[in-house]
Amino acid sequence: MCMGAIFISAGKGDNVMEIGKKLRNARTRSGFTQEKAAEEIGVARQTISNWENEKSYPDIVSVIRLSTLYSVSLDELLKGDEEMIDHLEESTNIVNSNKKLIAAVAANMILLIVLIIFSGVIPNNRYFLVGIFVLALSGSATLLYQIIRKI
Repeated sequence: MCMGAIFISAGKGDNVMEIGKKLRNARTRSGFTQEKAAEEIGVARQTISNWENEKSYPDIVSVIRLSTLYSVSLDELLKGDEEMIDHLEESTNIVNSNKKLIAAVAANMILLIVLIIFSGVIPNNRYFLVGIFVLALSGSATLLYQIIRKI
C-alpha cells in the first residue's frame, strides 16, 4: 500500500525529485520520525538525516528496507534520480570487484601451497619449479597492484 503519490518524471529537462526529497516525503507520509525510521532499519538517526539532505546516499539494502518500511515501491524511490542510480551502480561494481580480488588472493595462496608441495616432491626438476615460482610471483605482484589501486 502506497502512503502517497510521489510524482516522478524521467524525461530530460523535467524537474525530477531527488532521492533525499523522496525519502523525506515517504517517511513523513508514513508517519515515521527520523529516529523511529532509523531504529526500524538499524541505522543512526543522523544517517537518515544525511540521506534526506543528500549529504550521502543509502546503499541498496537500506533503500529496500526503507521501501518496505514506508510502503513505497523501489520504482518510486529510484526512478529519475540519475545520481542515486550511479551511486548504486558504483557500489555494486565495488562489491563485485572485491569478490574478484578475494578469489584472486585465494587462487594465489593455493598456487603458493602447490609450489611448496612440489618443491619437496620434485626437487630435480628446477625448470618446473622456477616456472611455478615466476607464476606465483607475477600473481602476487598483480594482486598487490590491484590492492594499491583501490587505496
